[in-house]
Amino acid sequence: MRVSTNQPAPGLDTVADTFRAALREVGAHAGGLYLHDPGEATLALSVLVGVPRDIFLSWTRVASNARVPVNDAIRERQIVWRPNGATLGRDYPRIAITLPYDFSVACVPLVSDREEYGAFFTLGVADEPDELPARARAALAAAADRMVDQLRDARDQGRPVRPPSRPRVVSAACDEEAENGQGDHDSIARMVRPIREGLCALDVDGRITTVTDAAADLLGKPRERLLGYRPWTALPWLRDPVFEDRYRAAIVSHQPVQFTALCPPDRWLSFHLYPGDCGISVVITPTDVDRRGKTGRGRRTPTRAGELYHILHLASALTEAVTVDDVVDLVAREILPAVGANGLALFRNDRREQRLRLLGERGFDQSVLERVDGAPLGRRAPITHAAASGVPGFFRSRAELELVYPELPHRPTGPQGWAILPLVASGRPIGACVLTFPQPHVFTVQRRAVLNSLSSLIAQALERARLYDFKMHLAQGLQSGLLPRSMPDLPGLNSAYRYLAGTEGMDIGGDFYDQVPLGPSASAAVIGDVQGHSVSAAALMGQIRTAVLAYTTVFDGDPGRVLAHTNRLLCLMESDLFASCVYLRLDMRTGRVRMARAGHPEPLLSAPGGGRVMDVPDGLLLGIDPEAEYPVLEFDLPPRSILALYTDGLIEAPGRDLDEAKRDVLSCLDAVRGLPLDEVAEEMVGRVRTDHRDDDIALLLLESVPLENRPSEE
Repeated sequence: MRVSTNQPAPGLDTVADTFRAALREVGAHAGGLYLHDPGEATLALSVLVGVPRDIFLSWTRVASNARVPVNDAIRERQIVWRPNGATLGRDYPRIAITLPYDFSVACVPLVSDREEYGAFFTLGVADEPDELPARARAALAAAADRMVDQLRDARDQGRPVRPPSRPRVVSAACDEEAENGQGDHDSIARMVRPIREGLCALDVDGRITTVTDAAADLLGKPRERLLGYRPWTALPWLRDPVFEDRYRAAIVSHQPVQFTALCPPDRWLSFHLYPGDCGISVVITPTDVDRRGKTGRGRRTPTRAGELYHILHLASALTEAVTVDDVVDLVAREILPAVGANGLALFRNDRREQRLRLLGERGFDQSVLERVDGAPLGRRAPITHAAASGVPGFFRSRAELELVYPELPHRPTGPQGWAILPLVASGRPIGACVLTFPQPHVFTVQRRAVLNSLSSLIAQALERARLYDFKMHLAQGLQSGLLPRSMPDLPGLNSAYRYLAGTEGMDIGGDFYDQVPLGPSASAAVIGDVQGHSVSAAALMGQIRTAVLAYTTVFDGDPGRVLAHTNRLLCLMESDLFASCVYLRLDMRTGRVRMARAGHPEPLLSAPGGGRVMDVPDGLLLGIDPEAEYPVLEFDLPPRSILALYTDGLIEAPGRDLDEAKRDVLSCLDAVRGLPLDEVAEEMVGRVRTDHRDDDIALLLLESVPLENRPSEE
């Protein structure tokens, strides 16, 4: 039992100090701390040690369902370890897109028995052992326990540690060195001044903290115009993202890196980067290189490397968005924090009515939404103009927006900066994406280029999502039209059914089921599965179901004859698809069942005396041999027993033994028998309901209810 102390509530600084101590203890050169954001289902990057904020721009916020190692560590409640970039990229490809460097990573959950606070990760050199050493594992676990105690104490004292609006960047060891007099950059500069090579020092944020006279001469700029700046900011000829990427590789992998660059007009310089706990040491030397094919890279100002990686990250993330709601959620989760915006609205062009329609918003000004949603595309307004013309609008402040559009109502409060981005797909405007900023915002040329690139990605994702939504609507309409809307209410028999479409493709399948009354005391039931997951499979399923209904009426539900004639009809149709099926006739008065099957999984019987997999003689799949016959099994269905008919989606999984799977489903059925039948059905499909299911599932449950003139076995 923990004893609460009377010490002041720990804050983020206290937790960060514990985190930094853990990094030093295990020899990691960098890391980050994620805390749960209580207002959202996300992890917020709260502390960064040893790496600049820009490198982790794409991972400032992480959705709770994102496939990333910190989430896996929390879910599995154990340390997730990857010894190098190859294994990390194999298991987490989206991370490899934004951090394509070689390093090891350990992700440690911050969890207690009942609570989850977040997680932290450590970065080390690559090619560590495949298994995290026991000493390092114990040290990380002990640090996690201390941090959990600190977070719990802060919460119990009414001052819970909240994620900051931006990750706090701290160094791993430089503060201690400065306290011990080891961080005197002027002394270091005087000491190395006689050295012919140029020497520079960069902090973890990439800013120049020390530069020798020789380095300033080689770079062609006075020391005072270099100190405090990033090299790619102070020196235009180093603005090629390739050079910044080399710095990122050194800071993340903690390995030396070298590159060569042209200092105009004709001086080639070699840069050797040596990472340390406090940043990067740089050695600059003149070099002779083969200039054939070389171009003056520094004579243009391309997009920053970090922004390029962020675009790649968002492009990868948007490929995972399936529906329009997914796109809205992803843009709000990934883009808003990355660009510093606090409001988002996505609109589409309604071409038929020539109006703007809202698709989704997060944190947007509701008064603006009321005026814009449904507005004519021809109205003179910034959002409708971008949506109709395809021309973006960037407004640094509310005053600038009102200067261009004086007819807008004056609002001294609310959003100040505005980025109104047209969504263009297949060469035509399809809508607009609006980002708002709480303070006046400067849109540089590079930032505008990034936002325009993002708007193109969003437009393509929206087009795919809208097409998917349309297909889903079509599929669900077709599927519901082919399946029975309800089951008949018959004395002596309860029934329940479930249908779960596979999550791939158009969510159309060939599974079907039905129940047909045959007079006051008899009923027929059928379940089947047409090969494939397509419109053709669904159409054939509808034809087979119709044929079964017709032959049921003609042959009074005789299982062998119904299946034989349905098979002969399917062969005459010369379809390329086959179908499996189970068909039965039940006399509710006597409890007698006659059943036949065609290549379909055996039904399951759960009775008061115990359950079993029904050993029903099997026949050929429907549609193979027009002369095939289907033997019939007769048995008694005891009162208060359940007969389960299902399709193979309920039992099939990669690497799973089918006989064992049937026994598992039967055990589940036996365990929940006695509950209302609808709850029994829900429990059975709940066992296999997953986010990524390759096959449809149909389930039909028939429960025998005692009648007055029928003997009971209880």
